[in-house]
Amino acid sequence: MSESNKALVQRFVNEFWSTGRLAAADELMAADVVIHAPEVGGIEGLKQFNTTVRTAFPDWHATVEELLAEDDRVVERWTGHGTQLGEFQGIPATGRTVAVPGVVFYRVRDGRITEFRGSFDVFSMLGQLGALPEPEAQPVQ
Repeated sequence: MSESNKALVQRFVNEFWSTGRLAAADELMAADVVIHAPEVGGIEGLKQFNTTVRTAFPDWHATVEELLAEDDRVVERWTGHGTQLGEFQGIPATGRTVAVPGVVFYRVRDGRITEFRGSFDVFSMLGQLGALPEPEAQPVQ
């Protein structure tokens, strides 16, 4: 079961996140999937989040760095890569390329994702986009 669950997650990442095929969410997630984070309100919200990311980063690609599975759970460590060519969370297009690490915890039942809890390093992304204020220099005493 662990290997088939890992294959399901790998397919979800490849199709949904890396190619932007939104229908993959309907095909690979249970209709009653619980999405804890990002807090988007279900499959349709996750699709909208994907669209927001891909509008800002049209070449977005997620690389699975590591998959661990036990029973009905899969953990994915990933890195997302993309070039910001559109507005993202109020940040105008910068033309900068980012490499952003993240992790997702999945639960799988009957060949479908039933639970999703994702997180990515927002501060790393903002720093790479030049959107974080530079700290003020402190005088040496």
